[in-house]
Amino acid sequence: MSLQEKLKEDMKIAMRDKNIIARDTIRFLNSAIKQIEVDERRVLDDNDVIKLIQKAIKQRNESIEQFKAASRDDLVENESAQLAVLEQYLPKQLSDDELELKIKDIITKTGATTIKDMGKIMGVASKDLAGIADGKRINETVKKLLG
Repeated sequence: MSLQEKLKEDMKIAMRDKNIIARDTIRFLNSAIKQIEVDERRVLDDNDVIKLIQKAIKQRNESIEQFKAASRDDLVENESAQLAVLEQYLPKQLSDDELELKIKDIITKTGATTIKDMGKIMGVASKDLAGIADGKRINETVKKLLG
């Protein structure tokens, strides 16, 4: 079952169960997918949908930080609930130890030795670890290993 089919099935379940947060979050994702498909005149595959979900997760995390700074606990709660719905559609994320092992392997492959080689590593790591590790986590791990 493709990710888009799963979203449609989960939308039906959320509507049936009157789960407003899940319904609205999935509806947002479906409309974003449809918008891209219409604008670019192409059908999105699962990797494209995962990138879209990651972008939405990043937006939710930024919103949560801003709402916390403004002491808007009601909005933090809402964004956190949407975040939980979005995260269930991503592939299993790597643990910190697994991520560190993968990055060490990439560092060895690229021959990187200093922090100046970070761009080289990030280019390879972003492609190899797409969907299973967040770019921010990859960046922090590379800095830790090279710094």
